[in-house]
Amino acid sequence: MNGQEDSASVEIFGQTYNVRGEGDPNYLTELARFVDSRMRDVAAQVATVDAMKIAILAALNIADEFLRYRKQRESTAGVWIAKTEELSNRLGKLLSEPN
Repeated sequence: MNGQEDSASVEIFGQTYNVRGEGDPNYLTELARFVDSRMRDVAAQVATVDAMKIAILAALNIADEFLRYRKQRESTAGVWIAKTEELSNRLGKLLSEPN
C-alpha cells in the first residue's frame, strides 16, 4: 500500500457514498459492489425493506463466510505443518542411517 488515502464514489443498495481508504480506488469500488450484491441477495430473501436490517443481515452473512474461511485456512495450515514435520523427520532418519 502506498500509505496515501484515496477516495471513490460508490453506490450500495441505491445510496451513493464517498469512501476513503488506502490503495486503489478500483478496489474500493470492488468492495462496494460486493457489499451491494450481498445486500441485494439478502433483500430478495427477507420480507423487510428496511435497509438497515438488510445491511446488518448482509454483514452477518459476510462475517460468517469470512470466519468459516479463516477456520478452514487455519485448519489447512495445521495439516501442512504436521505433514512438513513428518517429512522432515523421515528425511532426518534417512540421512542419519549409515550407507
